[in-house]
Amino acid sequence: MKTKLGLLYGGKSAEHKVSMQTAMAVLKALDLNKFDIYPIYISEEGTWINGPQLTAPAETIKELEYKPESGQVSMDTALTLRDSGDHQGFDVIFPLLHGPNGEDGTVQGMLELMNLPYVGNGVLASSAGMDKVIMKNIFAQAGLPQVAYVWFIRSGWEKDREASYEKVESEIGYPCFVKPANLGSSVGISKCTSREELEAAFVEAFQFDRKIIVEQGVNAREIELGVLGNDEPQCSVAGEIVPKTEFYDYKAKYEDGDTAMVIPAELDEETYNSLKEQAITAFKSLDCSGLVRADFFLTEEGDIYINEVNTMPGFTPFSMFPLLWKHTGVEYPELIEKLVQYGVERYEEKQKIKYTF
Repeated sequence: MKTKLGLLYGGKSAEHKVSMQTAMAVLKALDLNKFDIYPIYISEEGTWINGPQLTAPAETIKELEYKPESGQVSMDTALTLRDSGDHQGFDVIFPLLHGPNGEDGTVQGMLELMNLPYVGNGVLASSAGMDKVIMKNIFAQAGLPQVAYVWFIRSGWEKDREASYEKVESEIGYPCFVKPANLGSSVGISKCTSREELEAAFVEAFQFDRKIIVEQGVNAREIELGVLGNDEPQCSVAGEIVPKTEFYDYKAKYEDGDTAMVIPAELDEETYNSLKEQAITAFKSLDCSGLVRADFFLTEEGDIYINEVNTMPGFTPFSMFPLLWKHTGVEYPELIEKLVQYGVERYEEKQKIKYTF
């Protein structure tokens, strides 16, 4: 029998367009002979819209995006599949959501309450992986090396902006990177080499979150690994990002592909093994499941610093995660099927938990 797959995409987030690109790419790779695919679109305003079973994925998903007045439903109704008047539950939900209100544990919590199997990371891993400050604190507890960082809340910055800037200059210095704490895809990120740039970067980042993080800049290669699995995760080959801009920004990632991806990265065996060990440690420290892309800095001296993990990496044509697994021997359609399998396996494991005594 075919798997009834609910494809959840869009989202009330600054990364809405990224999610749309990811959903389009996944749809093109899904085998309609193996899956009955049902689109569930979340508009940028937070409206939930579900559509009929897909027969022409690309056309249907674009229709849902541009005609949101049709098919509006409540969240719980959107996640309830009805065939011929008889209630039929989804076999699994595939959340292709990036950023807040999707990748941060909110949707995952709703799916848990509805007792629905879903692909990817759970509530804790998603929320901790989205919040860069919490994530880095957990990594520190796990003994993973990181660059120096400080963080700020908007209200504190507004009360004493000068003290915030002085803290960065005394504890981090220049160059540094200012980032919203709860966002990805390089949205709202700025590189700073002066006080003037720092002040502008704070204003920019606080548009996207109430909490921001400032990280020390290092002269290093950017190395990424894909992690796949549940309790016994496996790592892909390593890839290297070589941006033509100063850093791997949103435009380079999703619009013009103005960057080079070297896969596999040129690394000696000892360095790769160390990266792989740290990637798995990061995966387990957050109690991840399904998939993660682990990002590292590698200095000329051979020092390794974990930068972050992405609990829902994109699947766009320019995305690193599927390319890493392709070079590891797992083609895109097989990768998606593995993720669905891992989601079902994690759900079945949770059903063993006893809630009464």
